[in-house]
Amino acid sequence: MPVVHNADRTSPQLALHWLEEHGDALYACALARVRDPHLAEDLVQETLVAGLISSSTFLGQSAERSWLIGILKHKLVDHLRRNLRERPVSQMPAEATADWFDHRGHWKEAPKKWNGDPHVLAESAEFRDVLAQCLSRLPSRMAQLFWLREAEEMETAQLCEQLDVSASNVWTLLHRARSGLRKCLSTHWFEGAKSK
Repeated sequence: MPVVHNADRTSPQLALHWLEEHGDALYACALARVRDPHLAEDLVQETLVAGLISSSTFLGQSAERSWLIGILKHKLVDHLRRNLRERPVSQMPAEATADWFDHRGHWKEAPKKWNGDPHVLAESAEFRDVLAQCLSRLPSRMAQLFWLREAEEMETAQLCEQLDVSASNVWTLLHRARSGLRKCLSTHWFEGAKSK
């Protein structure tokens, strides 16, 4: 199939092409991060509109899908920034983590050591499924921030700048996310039937 440059298409043709070729991948990427089908659809639409507005800047130096996913990532960061501004960390529930620490912030009961090579675990589809389930149990903002930090490898300073939040808010959310994931993974993987 010959490559048709963006400039050779009208906006409706280009949007339809992107939706047919990349819509499923964009939706899956958005849904994995926001876990809300309607919000994921909105983010894909925002991505396509932003792509149309800036289509003249696409020079073909990367794959079209990679370019659109890059736009989607910016839309996801914008969404998370809006959500973090609307509700301060101090008003977010501390979840059950308050029961895990004493008044000085030390573990009441130290977590058990996990066995296994993390790199090998990351290759296991079964483990990734359990991790995804555990992530889905975290509050949405917390899971999104954790994903940006750990999967997208954004530095704390970059998260603070892009999300317009303080470092202490980022650290608090990440701490709660990691604590919640540790508890969930301990229960459903390391200490459960999967660890055998």
